[in-house]
Amino acid sequence: MTKKLPARPNLEHLRSQAKTLLARMREGDDAAARTFSNHLPEAQSLTPTQVRAAGFRLADAQAALAHKNGFAAWPGLARYVERLRSLEGTWAFRSLEVDGEKMPTAAAGESRLLIDGDRFRMESPAANYEGIFDIDIERTPHTIDIDFVDGPEAGNRSEGIFELEGDRLTICLGFAGESRPKAFTTTRGSGHALEHLTRADHARPVDVDGGTPPPKEPAPAQASVQEAAAFGDEVTPALRTLQGEWVPTELVTAGQALKPDLLAYGSRTFTGAETKVVFGGQAMVHAKVRINEAASPIEVDYLNLAGAKHGTISLGLMKWQGEEIVFCMGAPGAPRASDFTCAKGSGRTLTRWKRKA
Repeated sequence: MTKKLPARPNLEHLRSQAKTLLARMREGDDAAARTFSNHLPEAQSLTPTQVRAAGFRLADAQAALAHKNGFAAWPGLARYVERLRSLEGTWAFRSLEVDGEKMPTAAAGESRLLIDGDRFRMESPAANYEGIFDIDIERTPHTIDIDFVDGPEAGNRSEGIFELEGDRLTICLGFAGESRPKAFTTTRGSGHALEHLTRADHARPVDVDGGTPPPKEPAPAQASVQEAAAFGDEVTPALRTLQGEWVPTELVTAGQALKPDLLAYGSRTFTGAETKVVFGGQAMVHAKVRINEAASPIEVDYLNLAGAKHGTISLGLMKWQGEEIVFCMGAPGAPRASDFTCAKGSGRTLTRWKRKA
């Protein structure tokens, strides 16, 4: 069933709703009686009059409310809401591991995760991420699905697992478009991030509302079957020189440069004809790559494979500067840049990489 609870569900409020539902049904409210007949198996096909005569009690009202909100029974709804509440507060990052590699801990101390009900905000020096999450505590390990509403990952979803022990929280997430982890571990190329957090404050954080969706803009056109087929799996000579792991030396997004001390949280891999770019445990790029070395500057095209950009094509440029490689990529559907400028409002991303030692 799909859960239909309101934002930041409260168990006492839900108990009160069940009591009110029962009272209104007994007072002759046909709408309340229909809630029983629509959502309580024992009341199916009963008329409002028959519902009132059936002698339903508070447990039945709670069961009807649970079914109405997407749960098989009231105890499951109660456990769900209680676990959401047990996650509330402000969490500090103790460690972060991405694709089998431990990330530097310096910037982790400046990051925090704020949870209020089923809403969250992750604050970091690099960017803020806001959104909504859902959990399933009937599964082992417990699962968590995160929908990013605001920030660099807006429109994307990550699926993961979590474990809560008092004031210690462990989350293992798949990058947007990647598979859900099965265990609390990551390996090279897994597309997973492992986060260990400690609760810094039990109080409900202020102003955590899940973010505001960005203004609706026309979605970039999806690549046609023929266009997608043009991105083959062949490792061309140009791609062969890029195979392996790279670390960033510069990242500029629409004129805004990432602080140098945060670059250590980024990585890039080329595997066959695919590339992945990860920053701070979030996959920023997963794409098939096509390179035209005959052009000057060299042209590079992405067929985006994951997240909100899935199925779109991004056009850009690349060049070698000594042992480093520089990419200037436009947004999906935007025309190819003619140079390596990345001004505010351009929608471009400029990255510079050196091969990992």
